[in-house]
Amino acid sequence: MSIPSLDTCWDAVVAGNNDYDGQFVVAVKTTKIYCRPSCPARTPKRENVDFYALPAIAEAKGYRACKRCTPKDIHPRDEQADRVQIVCDYIDSNLDSSLTLDELSEVAYWSPYHLQRTFKQIMGITPRQYAEAQRIKTFKAALKEGESVTNAALDAGYSSSSRVYERANQTMGMTPTHYRQGGDDITIAYTTADSILGRILVAMTERGVCGIEMGADDEEVIERIQTEFPAAFIYEDTDYVQFAMQTVLDYLSGWQPHLNLPLDIRVTAFQQRVLEELQRIPYGETRSYGDIAKAIGNPKAARAVGNACNKNPVPLVIPCHRIVGSDGKLTGYAFGLERKETLLKLESENKVS
Repeated sequence: MSIPSLDTCWDAVVAGNNDYDGQFVVAVKTTKIYCRPSCPARTPKRENVDFYALPAIAEAKGYRACKRCTPKDIHPRDEQADRVQIVCDYIDSNLDSSLTLDELSEVAYWSPYHLQRTFKQIMGITPRQYAEAQRIKTFKAALKEGESVTNAALDAGYSSSSRVYERANQTMGMTPTHYRQGGDDITIAYTTADSILGRILVAMTERGVCGIEMGADDEEVIERIQTEFPAAFIYEDTDYVQFAMQTVLDYLSGWQPHLNLPLDIRVTAFQQRVLEELQRIPYGETRSYGDIAKAIGNPKAARAVGNACNKNPVPLVIPCHRIVGSDGKLTGYAFGLERKETLLKLESENKVS
C-alpha cells in the first residue's frame, strides 16, 4: 500500500484532518512518538516528522504510540495493511513464543507465501525480522524502567541476557550492500562517555557493535559515525548500548582485558584476515606489521596490513593499537599516537604475568 503524498500528509496534520486517520501515522523524531493525523497535540515542525503507512512500521522504527490520540485504536483502511497490522499485533503479544509462518498465516487468513510476500512489501522486513526488532524494543524499554539486563532479556522473550547479542553469532556481519549504501535501512544506536582517551562513542546495530569513535567532544565523535553511515537512522540510546559501553570502559579502567563483544562490521576478505589476527595478540603484547603479514601467509603485505589497521571500524574491540613498527617504535594510529601510547601503557601496567 502507499500513503498520500508528503505534502498531502503534512497538510492533513496541520489541519488535524481526521479523514486521513487510518491512512497513515505521523512520527515525530524529537519525541519518538507517533500519532494520528488528527492528534490534538501541538503541531510539530515539518522537518521533525516522518509519515508511515502503519503503526507497526513506526514502532519497528523505534517510535511509541501517543497516549493522547491512541493511533493503534483505529484500523488501517487498506484491507491488506489491516491484516499485516493484525499479524504485527499478534507477534507483539507473543514475543516469548517461537512463532512459525504457518501460525501467522492463520492469523492473517493468508497462505504462508502470500503473508511473507505482502508483509515484506508493506513493512519492508519479514515477520521474523519484525519479531526480533520488537524483542529488542521490549528489552530496551524494560531497561529504561530499571530492570536488570537479565530480567529485561527475559521480559523481551529471550531465554537469557546473552541471547540479546546472539544474532551477532558471526563476527563480521553487516552486508556489503548496506555499507555501500551508507547504512541504508540500518538503525544504529549509540552512546558516549568520558574515558582516559577523551570522549568515546560506541555504536551498535541489532547485531552488534558497528563502530567506535574517539575524540575531544560529542560533536566530533557523532559527526564521525554519521559520516561513516550517512543513510542510516542513527539515534542515541544509552540503555541499549549500555552493556557494550560498560565493557569498553571496564577495559579502559584496566579491569577487563578481553572485549568479547558481538560485531556487525563490513570489511574485505583481506581486512578480515588481518583483523582476526589482531584479535589473537595477547593483552599487553605487541606485534609488528610484518609479523601480521607473515601470520596471514602474505609476508610482503606489511603496508597493506597497516592500511587494514587504519580502517579498523571497531578499535579497542579489535586491538589495532597493539601493532608497532619493526623496530618496536610507535607508528600510525587513526586516533593519534598519544592515545596509542596510553593504551599500550595501560595494558603493560595491568598485564598479569
